[in-house]
Amino acid sequence: MGEEYDSCTSRYKKRLTIQIFFKDVRHALKLDELGLEIARISLPAALALTADPVASLVDTAFIGQIGPVELAAVGVSIALFNQVSRIAIFPLVSVTTSSVAEEDAMGSGNPERESLDKECLERGSPKEQDCKYLETDSTDSEALIPKIDSGNVEYKSKPLGNSLDIAKFEQGRRHLPSASSALVLGSVLGIIQAILLIAGAKPLLNFMGIDSDSPMLTPAKRYLTLRSLGAPAVLVSLATQGVFRGFKDTTTPLYATVAGDLTNIILDTIFIFVFHKGVSGAAVAHVISQYLMAGILLWKLTEKVDLIPPSIKHLQFGRFLRNSFLLLIRVIAVTFCVTLSASLAARQGATTMAAFQICLQVWLAASLLADGLAVAGQAMLASAFAKKDYDKATATASRVLQLGLVLGLILATLLGVGMHFGARLFTRDGGVLQLISIGIPFVAGTQPINALAFVFDGINFGASDYSYSACSMVTVAFVSILCLLGLSACFGFIGLWVGLTIYMSLRAFAGFWRIGTGTGPWEFLRS
Repeated sequence: MGEEYDSCTSRYKKRLTIQIFFKDVRHALKLDELGLEIARISLPAALALTADPVASLVDTAFIGQIGPVELAAVGVSIALFNQVSRIAIFPLVSVTTSSVAEEDAMGSGNPERESLDKECLERGSPKEQDCKYLETDSTDSEALIPKIDSGNVEYKSKPLGNSLDIAKFEQGRRHLPSASSALVLGSVLGIIQAILLIAGAKPLLNFMGIDSDSPMLTPAKRYLTLRSLGAPAVLVSLATQGVFRGFKDTTTPLYATVAGDLTNIILDTIFIFVFHKGVSGAAVAHVISQYLMAGILLWKLTEKVDLIPPSIKHLQFGRFLRNSFLLLIRVIAVTFCVTLSASLAARQGATTMAAFQICLQVWLAASLLADGLAVAGQAMLASAFAKKDYDKATATASRVLQLGLVLGLILATLLGVGMHFGARLFTRDGGVLQLISIGIPFVAGTQPINALAFVFDGINFGASDYSYSACSMVTVAFVSILCLLGLSACFGFIGLWVGLTIYMSLRAFAGFWRIGTGTGPWEFLRS
């Protein structure tokens, strides 16, 4: 009898965890308090995330007018540069967003508290001087109270407001250890990336499938070398965007991104068509725009945050490196799959690579719209988990997943129709256009799957579930790599897209499994 009861209870709890995907599904598009907060974060984030691929599409369209060889060469270089950048910055951005959101939620950026931190450090270590923070009752929604026993100095806590608000402080700029740590690491990684890409341009391009006697090698190497000069700006700007996302401010990065991308488009036109600099002009235009974007973001960030920490002890390199290492494993797995697909396409010739590059850019640009929902989910969940507000965490996860599915269906419809008419904007080559028409069903049809996969990533990062994210992605990548190698060898261009479809489907399933089984940080769903 007891075993039967336990079995029934287990099935009931399992059913409850799965119900998170259908929670208030009729209100998925409702602009209530939760819906408005998601929209306020996700819409600017989606536009900012999509702006860079759109700028790359403009580059692709301009370079496509030069010739298919140049288009294919730049396609390989862009794929290589982007994937290396993702390896360097994606873990850092994800950890930064969650860390800043947690600090912001708990009020760790309060200038009054930080002045006491500094005073404690001047007197001695916190342990020596009994400088400590006492946490108030969570039901009062108050920040931590700084208290110095020896100095009889005590500050009353400031209310954080409700769970949908960002902690705000009336005076001064905030000291956020996560922000300073992210920018330092981003700068170092950017310089390292630039050196590695410039020094190893030829062997890396050879690895990508461009042989030494290929006509694509010279323009690809020239583009990659010049564009690598902008790597420090790329990594610093993305790290800064991670800080703003943690504040739930995605509007400022949008303005900076639009300014940079418009500059890129204008300079593309001048360098390519007026000065006739070809792929070199496109690369230089992109580098200038990236430094402009980084400058704008740093300027705006310094208005909110004091980037110089009171002490080196305030930096969180240990935490960043530990969590970033887990995400680095994950990103390497993701990167290898996408880079391998581009490499396999390049080995099939310039025509196949040109078509694959156009389809891939459209595929990624459309999918990144869903990443805006992932950013909103990550920031909101990190804040909710920091406050142990599990009702808010459940509602947020349910809503962003439902919105992700709706967005994916809309994108599938738009791309299915639009790419048939828009392909000629990128090239006039008949062979390339024919292959693009073959790839359209895959690019459009996978959008709902892609949207869910991206949103699940944001949910896992918001819950700081980095270990599962890394382990599951390694498994997904292993299976996907085998599929890509086998299918591309047997079916060529079509095989590549079938392999990428399998890859994204497995990513979405991994996210579904974690929440659906109520394990890890989602164990509270079974209680």
